[in-house]
Amino acid sequence: MVELVSDRFVCIVDESKLVAGLGGSKDAMPVEIVQFCWEFNLKRLAELPEVRGCEARLRTGADGKSPYVTDNGNYIVDLYFQQPIKDARAAAKAIASLTGIVDHGLFMDMADVVIIAGSDGVRQQSK
Repeated sequence: MVELVSDRFVCIVDESKLVAGLGGSKDAMPVEIVQFCWEFNLKRLAELPEVRGCEARLRTGADGKSPYVTDNGNYIVDLYFQQPIKDARAAAKAIASLTGIVDHGLFMDMADVVIIAGSDGVRQQSK
């Protein structure tokens, strides 16, 4: 929320965060959902045409059995992509349009500046 009311949003990363396309790293992309009807929403997420081919899994807590609960009392569904997302903007819009979805990990057009630390030093990218 802070980034939405800031004059400028600067993101600092190392070069391992740079990818050719979103998804396909086989790392999880989180989607926060309300607890009510979570199984229904998990299924709807997995079946969205915009994220076709992803595997949707409910994130579990430290015990590996009970659901992980966020500070806001919601659950997290992790989406695992074997291939890059074809249209990240369409995917972000489709996920956000589902009732019961709180937020997702596709942060589109938020950063004004990205500072990237790498083996060749530090560089900066702007919009």
